[in-house]
Amino acid sequence: MTIAMVDKQKELEDLAKADQDIADGERRVADQIILIEQMIRQGRDTALAEEFLRSLEQTLEQWHVHRRLILDALDRG
Repeated sequence: MTIAMVDKQKELEDLAKADQDIADGERRVADQIILIEQMIRQGRDTALAEEFLRSLEQTLEQWHVHRRLILDALDRG
């Protein structure tokens, strides 16, 4: 197996991991939105929950950036 093949295989594995992380992150964001909606209906303070949601969304965006970098590396390879 050549170095290029090993690198491509590693990038493909990284891509699969990134896809899984993104899917998990999207579920977490959706769950947090549902939680905030429940809290609003219950008249509870949502400030911390909304702050956590923003953090989840920022993390998710970074995972999307990472995924694009992996795709760029695969395109170059």
